Amino acid sequence: MKGIILAGGLGTRLYPITKIISKQLLLVYDKPLIYYPLSILMLANIREILVISDKENIEKFKILLRDGSHIGIKIEYAIQEKPRGIAEAILIGENFIGDEFALILGDNLIYGHGLPEILRNTKPPSIFLYYVNDPKRYGIAQIKDNKIISIEEKPENPKSNLAIIGLYYLDKYAIEIAKSLKPSKRNELEIVDVLNVYLKENKLNYRILGRGFTFIDCGTFDSMLEASLFIATIEKRQGLKIGCIEEVAYRMGFITKEQVIEIAKEYNNSGYGEYLMRIVQEL
Repeated sequence: MKGIILAGGLGTRLYPITKIISKQLLLVYDKPLIYYPLSILMLANIREILVISDKENIEKFKILLRDGSHIGIKIEYAIQEKPRGIAEAILIGENFIGDEFALILGDNLIYGHGLPEILRNTKPPSIFLYYVNDPKRYGIAQIKDNKIISIEEKPENPKSNLAIIGLYYLDKYAIEIAKSLKPSKRNELEIVDVLNVYLKENKLNYRILGRGFTFIDCGTFDSMLEASLFIATIEKRQGLKIGCIEEVAYRMGFITKEQVIEIAKEYNNSGYGEYLMRIVQEL
């Protein structure tokens, strides 16, 4: 399976800072926001990844993540000329996708015990659901008799509080579906429309991330702060980092101890580099 990170969008809810930099490059506590979805794909044992962003920020992502070889993966890049919806990422990545792929939004933080096993054992086409208090803000799935019976985008009268988070496991049929879509009232290609085609054909599966999991959509000042405080609390209490792509690569066997040490030397003046040195000494 391959992976796509959609790191585009205007980020208008975070203006003025996002007038000069992509929100996925902003810090969530001690690391760039994009590290968190990237680590999710790596934990799913996905090693070929396409990062999609706008032309103003794509070079910054290349500087930050390079070609991925330093962490044992392969990263390619593509430009989304304008923010035309999540489903457009499928069209942009058409020649990259292959048979199956995971699409994750670059501003999503997902955390919980047992998450790597869930990620590796879920098969496309599948969506991931999470209980929320404000369902009007999300795409919402209604479940009955262990089946999805409806999906609605930001409904006025939600039929459940199970939100569809920004992680989708799809197959190459999604390309055909995306090509058939017409822009919505927002002039975007909606991912919900793709999912509804799978649903009508009785092909869409789901996994609920219940108690013990955390999902934060980092699209506002409050949610960015909430995410930073959450990460800081866990890391300070446990002494272990969340979303540390070098540690994930090492624990997954993508890179060696010696490679981690070389990366740590690049960050020798920061606590991040000290942490990398510590984990290779302990393991």
